[in-house]
Amino acid sequence: MKNNKLVACAAFAALLAAAPAVAQDADFYRGKTIDLYIGYAPGGGYDTYARLVARHLGEFLPGKPKIVPKNMAGGGGRVLAGYIYNVAPKDGTALATADQSLVLQQAIGDPTIQFDVNKFVWIGNPSADNNTAVAWHTTGVKTIDDAKQKEVIVGATGPNTSAQLPQVMNAILGTKFKIVSGYKGGNEMNLAMESGEIGSRGSNPWASWKATKPDWVKDKKINILVQIGLTKAPDLPDVPLLIDLAKNDEDRAVLRMISAPATIGRPIFGPPGTPPERVKMLRAAFDEMVKSKAFLEEAERERLDINPVSGPELEKIVADIVATPKPIADRFAKIISETGVK
Repeated sequence: MKNNKLVACAAFAALLAAAPAVAQDADFYRGKTIDLYIGYAPGGGYDTYARLVARHLGEFLPGKPKIVPKNMAGGGGRVLAGYIYNVAPKDGTALATADQSLVLQQAIGDPTIQFDVNKFVWIGNPSADNNTAVAWHTTGVKTIDDAKQKEVIVGATGPNTSAQLPQVMNAILGTKFKIVSGYKGGNEMNLAMESGEIGSRGSNPWASWKATKPDWVKDKKINILVQIGLTKAPDLPDVPLLIDLAKNDEDRAVLRMISAPATIGRPIFGPPGTPPERVKMLRAAFDEMVKSKAFLEEAERERLDINPVSGPELEKIVADIVATPKPIADRFAKIISETGVK
């Protein structure tokens, strides 16, 4: 009996000791600012979704901190990801969004990945959405079969999905995409398509086209050649799914590997080492935000599809992609190393 009383007293004392820390953590954000870093230039899909999140997320955090979006373009998201991993404060006041392909790059052992995506704290993704490869209407390329017959110049921001998807399609499907890299973001590539500088984009989520260029969709200024994801988008029933174009199981495994990150979408994440209680608050705030009336109404006004993925779900998806079997990852790595990006 005496021992039981001692155990109970010790547990109660520990609870009392922890209480001030919990209360202090709940008040942490009061009067503070959270920087939300965006791995691309203004105007593209990552930027659009991040700014929507920045306008609403703070309302669901204790203390209602202000969230300030900041663009940090470079290296296909690597510059930003490296900053968040190595430099940004690890106290819950720094968040980021960067290219979903960084997870793929780690899976294949890319030496330019100077961070571990498994150690980021994944807060959530506002919209899991299929990627699309498109061609400008004046190119004469209307289908993926047309792209096997005629060379078309594809714009890319760097060694990410914008280049990797056309690289894989060239190697496995026999398309003739000529990839030109160095664009700062989706907005710059869109302008380049309008001017005739490039004829195609190899990767842009379907939701981004509908949100940022609804007139192009309506007026058929872009021809959607293929969609990249694990299931078809409901409003693209006649556009082939990339994994369905595989000719054998080996090809299908590679196409599935590059299609899986569509679920990662436009992820919001933070630095490793962020205190667990703040991660919990950020994830809870994100989950509340994506169901809130104000957030959903603004998303609808901006024509932004919302199909959220929670932080824990993202964490698992990332871990699964990084753990891709080596033969599949090696084949993907070989493809993107042998098909150069100019």
